[in-house]
Amino acid sequence: MIKVGIIGATGYAGGELVRILKNHREAEIVWYGSKSYIDKRYSEVYQNMFQIVEDVCKDDNLAELADQVDVIFNATPQGFLAGILTEEILSKVKIVDLSADYRIKDVGVYEKWYSIEHKSPQFIPEAVYGLCEINRRQITADTRLVANPGCYTTCSILTAYPLVKEGLIDVDTLIVDAKSGTSGAGRGAKVPNLYCEVNENIKAYGVASHRHTPEIEEQLGYAGNCTVTINFTPHLVPMNRGILVTEYAKLKRKPDGTLPTYEEIKAVYDKYYAKERFVRVLEKGVCPETKWVEGSNYVDIGFVIDERTERVIMMGALDNLVKGAAGQAVQNMNLLFDLKESEGLELVPCFP
Repeated sequence: MIKVGIIGATGYAGGELVRILKNHREAEIVWYGSKSYIDKRYSEVYQNMFQIVEDVCKDDNLAELADQVDVIFNATPQGFLAGILTEEILSKVKIVDLSADYRIKDVGVYEKWYSIEHKSPQFIPEAVYGLCEINRRQITADTRLVANPGCYTTCSILTAYPLVKEGLIDVDTLIVDAKSGTSGAGRGAKVPNLYCEVNENIKAYGVASHRHTPEIEEQLGYAGNCTVTINFTPHLVPMNRGILVTEYAKLKRKPDGTLPTYEEIKAVYDKYYAKERFVRVLEKGVCPETKWVEGSNYVDIGFVIDERTERVIMMGALDNLVKGAAGQAVQNMNLLFDLKESEGLELVPCFP
């Protein structure tokens, strides 16, 4: 049995980790870390866990926790883990980090976009970017630190990855328009996230400055072996869960001067995702909806060719708390311990 500790267990992503891991046959949660609720019963924080979780919340002492568990999930804001991680801790335990601290390989880019100093850049080179469908082979029993991707980035990267990888689109024309439910902003009390502020409203935010931008650019740049610069615009919509991305890019003409056909593009998506358990490429004419993936680890992807503008419109949808956070983290844990990748994640989407 894998012993698990969760730092930030009372946030939305942490709570989702608990929900998923309670149904994992090979994992046992032994540490519910929460700086705000120390010594409070976990089921008092999340009443849905009444008579399911009897444990009380503990502190966020990573050094002590490392001696008691096999893997730590860190579900705290950026800066926390980087500020306390040491070689001694990493020598004892595997860590799946749901924050942004080790996702971006260029520490200067991280510090620019997140406006904080990185306290442990020495661990960045060894951190594996945990987008399983792309980096699965790098996540092994020898891996000590996994940088769990962000929710916007997971959806944005997976939606465009095959076409970037195969050189079917001009990456200089790539535009990503994204919509997210309010749980993506975390559980902390913030005026812009109050019911009256969000309900009956939709707004763009982080325009030309959102922190997930360099993460998307970096990973797609690896895919295309080129420099990628995108326009990424996120929007907040009045729903609890879900991300929908709509991406636009100019198609590259084939040597004979014609545009790629639907069948050719579909074949590229199938080349990369036909055998993927959690990526569903939809049928022709079907556009993804967040409701179809809610509560699950699935990513639904569709696309439409606009011959008039010579663009392809790519669409992706996922649950930001599952595949965009906790589900993907558990997927990474399964790979770290050589378990069935889908263990604990056979979650049928909720509808309606």
